[in-house]
Amino acid sequence: MDLNGHSAIVTGGGSGLGEATARMLAAKGMKVAIWDLNLDGANRVAGEIGGVAIQCDVSDAGAAEAAIEQSRAAIGTARVLVNCAGIGPARTIVSRDGEPMPLEAFSKIVEVNLIGTFNCLRLAAADMSKAEPLDGGERGVIVNTASVAAFEGQIGQAAYSASKGGVVGLMVPAMRELGRHGIRVLTIAPGYVETPLLEAVPKDFQENLKSSQIFPRARFGQPEEYAGLCVHICENQLLNGDTIRLDAGTRMPPR
Repeated sequence: MDLNGHSAIVTGGGSGLGEATARMLAAKGMKVAIWDLNLDGANRVAGEIGGVAIQCDVSDAGAAEAAIEQSRAAIGTARVLVNCAGIGPARTIVSRDGEPMPLEAFSKIVEVNLIGTFNCLRLAAADMSKAEPLDGGERGVIVNTASVAAFEGQIGQAAYSASKGGVVGLMVPAMRELGRHGIRVLTIAPGYVETPLLEAVPKDFQENLKSSQIFPRARFGQPEEYAGLCVHICENQLLNGDTIRLDAGTRMPPR
């Protein structure tokens, strides 16, 4: 897909991976709608790239339906959706005091990371399916964000890993169904990337995390490297129905 002149939606675009992706898509000539629960962050990025900021809880059906309508009215039907919105607080299944994890703590992460991803996917796909086909019959591209934790979750990541594993599992049936509309679906599974989530981790623990990377080992990934992969996925029509690990060969240790 030639991105120039088309429209995109980036969820979680007010910071981290989503911000870098919104910026890079805009640099490619796309009109970008930034969905984020943090409207201040979304407004900041949108103001700097000439996009539109929309406050949205991706796990809420009504909020996302309103956001897709706002996006369509402001920039037209999106040809690209990048799902970056997510949360990941760590919590063990059983605490040191022997108390079970509250079910609502597990449910909240699944609601945002998995149900939120599907919520946005279903709405964007419906819009894309009605758009005029581009060269080769393509109508759109959807990129979901999983994590290496989908495959090797650490202690304390039961909810996060389950949610991201669900994102990986969603991809193939979505790709098979949406292919007849000319819509491609892919997933990126990042490892350790310098985002606000990672920056909150103590520095000594950050150094320990680097040791699980094979190469490069001296640094974490940068949000722009994720964004660059998103752009390549959109531009390379043969990429479809795969999960791409962006992780420097990381295999996460138990702790």
